Amino acid sequence: MATLMLAAAVPGALGMQSMEPQMRVLILEAESLPLAAQQQPLVLRIGGQRLALAAGEEVVLRLAEGELVLERGGGVERLQAAREIWLEPASRPAEGADFQLKQRGYRGRLQVLVGGSGLRAINHVGLESYLPSVVGSEMPASWPQAALRAQAVAARTYALRQRKPADPFDLSATVSSQVYKGVDAETPSTREAVLSTRGQVLMYGSTLANAVFHSSSGGATENSGDLWSQQLPYLVSVPDFDQASPVQAWQQRLEPEQLQQAFAEIGGAQRIDVLSTTSTGRVSQARVSGPSGTLVVSGAQLRSRLGLRSTMVRFELVASELAVLPPLPLLPEQYQVGGVQPQVQLPLPSLLAVGRGYGHGVGMSQWGALGLAQRGQSYDQILRHYYRGTELRPYASP
Repeated sequence: MATLMLAAAVPGALGMQSMEPQMRVLILEAESLPLAAQQQPLVLRIGGQRLALAAGEEVVLRLAEGELVLERGGGVERLQAAREIWLEPASRPAEGADFQLKQRGYRGRLQVLVGGSGLRAINHVGLESYLPSVVGSEMPASWPQAALRAQAVAARTYALRQRKPADPFDLSATVSSQVYKGVDAETPSTREAVLSTRGQVLMYGSTLANAVFHSSSGGATENSGDLWSQQLPYLVSVPDFDQASPVQAWQQRLEPEQLQQAFAEIGGAQRIDVLSTTSTGRVSQARVSGPSGTLVVSGAQLRSRLGLRSTMVRFELVASELAVLPPLPLLPEQYQVGGVQPQVQLPLPSLLAVGRGYGHGVGMSQWGALGLAQRGQSYDQILRHYYRGTELRPYASP
């Protein structure tokens, strides 16, 4: 990431700057991109060529047999040599969305990169313009300002830490980075949360903190070293306040078909035994027993294969309905095969996953932030609880 110079100011001061950092967010990868101008005209730049799009006009960029095609007004134009296209406002950006992609409006500019198998749509947008959507995409906008502001600071810190100048984009618009749904996810409350914390980031010493977050921990957050390769001093296990979370406790039935698909190499799963856990009770390692053998997997692998909400989980056997039926009567000898009673093949069992929390469990719990806000904690107190030893400071461009 790029080095940040810190403004000389006390924690909580606004870090105003003349040049707002620009984020590059991958919002879609597809063979076809339906685009439209929103409230004002746009310019489509293809190399040295400039095409004007009137307000409300729609076009489609499509990859056909490795070549870029522009569909506009019923006509089709092949752009054979184009590998990069820009869509940007023709004049000063509007108050709302500048462009629309797949019925969703976004601020800023759009860069389209042409690859061998598809098109990458990358939104170039100012950091403080990007964040109101992230806050509204990650948290209900009706939550208290203290929780929303904590989310704004965490999301700002996370985004700046993810900048990768040598790569085509910094972040994705999904949970693999942080969720970003364009202007439709903005509300007055999320804009207020961003504006009231403008420029504020979490620092540990002279570096940006890795301000990761998740939905709900299930009672206690996780040590980063118990899940990832590095134990960061500020990402340690702390008590959570996520009792109001709908996924604080949960159950998920795992049917034989799902288990067979998840563990095809051993013919499915007849039982799952937890071999080791972290200090908070999350699965570190488990043994899966199936018809064709056993398999030892990590907690992360188990969660990924089964689509579990978290790794704070245990497994119970769900008795087959056939198991509660009375024994079958013995067949007369004429129906036996070689004097042997035919065997009834019982189906593979279902398993019940009994768990707590949602997400990896490291850093700030969003439902826990709500719980602390409802207890009267301010956003900086919430952040200090989940990111131990960090400081709230303003950033400034070098």
